[in-house]
Amino acid sequence: MIFLSDDLNFDIAVIGAGHAGCEAALAAARLGKKTVIFTINLDAVANMPCNPNIGGTAKGHLVREIDALGGEMGKCADKNMLQSRMLNLRKGPAVHSLRAQEDRRMYQIDMKRRLEDQPGLRLRQAEVKEITKTDGGFRLKIHTGVEFFAKSVIVATGTYLEGRVIVGETSYSGGPDGMFPSKGLSESLARMGVELMRFKTGTPARVHARSLDYTKMEVQEGDEKIVPFSFETENPGTNKVVCHLTYTNGETHRVIRENLHRSPLFNGFIDGVGPRYCPSIEDKVVRFAEKERHQVFIEPMGLDTREMYVQGMSSSLPEDVQLKMLHTMAGLENAEIMRCAYAIEYDCCDPLQLKPSLEFRNIEGLFGAGQFNGTSGYEEAAAQGLMAGINAARALDGLPPVVFDRSEAYIGVLIDDLVTKGTNEPYRMLTSRAEYRLLLRQDNADLRLTPRGHEIGLISDRRYNEFLAKKSRIEAEIARLNGVNLSPTPELNRLLEEKGSSPLSTGINITELLRRPEIGYDELAPFDPGRPCLPDAEREQVEIAVKYEGYIRRQFEQVEQFRRNEKRLIPADIDYDKVYGLRIEARQKLAKMRPENIGRASRISGVSPADIGVLLIYLAGRDRDGKS
Repeated sequence: MIFLSDDLNFDIAVIGAGHAGCEAALAAARLGKKTVIFTINLDAVANMPCNPNIGGTAKGHLVREIDALGGEMGKCADKNMLQSRMLNLRKGPAVHSLRAQEDRRMYQIDMKRRLEDQPGLRLRQAEVKEITKTDGGFRLKIHTGVEFFAKSVIVATGTYLEGRVIVGETSYSGGPDGMFPSKGLSESLARMGVELMRFKTGTPARVHARSLDYTKMEVQEGDEKIVPFSFETENPGTNKVVCHLTYTNGETHRVIRENLHRSPLFNGFIDGVGPRYCPSIEDKVVRFAEKERHQVFIEPMGLDTREMYVQGMSSSLPEDVQLKMLHTMAGLENAEIMRCAYAIEYDCCDPLQLKPSLEFRNIEGLFGAGQFNGTSGYEEAAAQGLMAGINAARALDGLPPVVFDRSEAYIGVLIDDLVTKGTNEPYRMLTSRAEYRLLLRQDNADLRLTPRGHEIGLISDRRYNEFLAKKSRIEAEIARLNGVNLSPTPELNRLLEEKGSSPLSTGINITELLRRPEIGYDELAPFDPGRPCLPDAEREQVEIAVKYEGYIRRQFEQVEQFRRNEKRLIPADIDYDKVYGLRIEARQKLAKMRPENIGRASRISGVSPADIGVLLIYLAGRDRDGKS
């Protein structure tokens, strides 16, 4: 037995140094907690085993929220960006989402250095084999036999937990990118009472750049105007690469169909449940049989490598079949595989065991984050890691947890979905999951969350004061516009006609013009000489606030109704067996989940509106009887 020393005692231990673990450890250390973060291999810190990009639809919202709260992902992504694109620009601002192709290795090196430079944080290469609950905390035993002690533990094991890599008929224990898996920890967690599930994810092949014919593909340029993820990034840099687009075809689909009997997905070799919104190519060909082709993006892995990522071709088919299907596509006829595609199965927890703080309901001091909680995606992981790190630190200080509701942040939607509804497949964030997405735009993440980040202690006074100045300028400009009237000059009417808008016959307030869908804030600048010179981000805020004022006001009204339900608390000691009229399923679900309020109770699968009505009547009677 190797005994503990003071050097092996910590406030918080984080298991796993992927995107969840990095944010959790940085947040905990920055909040003054002596923190250690364990990783099986230091070269895998902040690894991107799937596509080396950050952001995307709904995911870009999460990255900007992480930044507004004081997290690190956005800053690291800005610094190591290869190509930047704003998605969904043809749609409204609620679904605009930033996506950046990253230099994979530089991102890893940069994030690892941020961990190394963080005071109060110890970065340690070690495999945690066992966790034991003890008085006042947890004992963690690593692969060398050394034991650590931590008052709180955050499990952020990603896809390493009892990982099994599968390629065709071949399978072996392993983590992503040829790393070792985490062995034994699942058994230890199960002994503590953690209920585990088996999920699966996958990744496409990587091919050599010299073997591709780009002349047969469509060029995908980055945006001319680059918008950074971090609200603190002043110079977001320039696009350094282009990506390319090609397509599957009938021959590709024929190769896949003829080899489905060799696919682990269809012959029963894979047990884990895969992500619905990021399916393998063989799954897409079967599920969408009517489609003649699927998009395939060719994206660089970095500036110092010739590896190219084949996005859209995730697969677990045998390697010879992978090569055949790649060779059927335009530009990939001679593709050389550098890393074959694979599926990976791994253990994760049932997130219904978690509180909204991401602490396990029945294991005080144990938190979960990232793919361990049943999610997919770097951004979902980082968001959970940040919140787990914040709440683990606050719990040790005797402070209440930070929990965002569904009207405050995509982070709130993500965590509420997990702990209230659970998931039977790897969960992915989507804009459609957010009921109040017009309020939860990526462009206003700092306006929504920077005050909370400052209150928590992760946003500096300097940054907070700069934020307050920005907010003041936006509010002042909106107020000024309400007092500006424009006359129907020939020049103004010419602009309106060019934009397909009705010309003026009388004077009009400038905000009325700006509410016309075809008219933008910048286009009216020549007719508004008193306008201040504002940065792009602030002009965008002004335009959205004015143009969508009516829609935003109605959504705020919906939020008020939502919050009334969230404020109707349910006593922690309620005995649901005594609530007459509750259906058996609802009674069992409510007793297991112990929702904190009526709003959360109403979102539990299996609890109907009628059940909520019965519960409200019971609570009203309890209040009349004088019970708290």
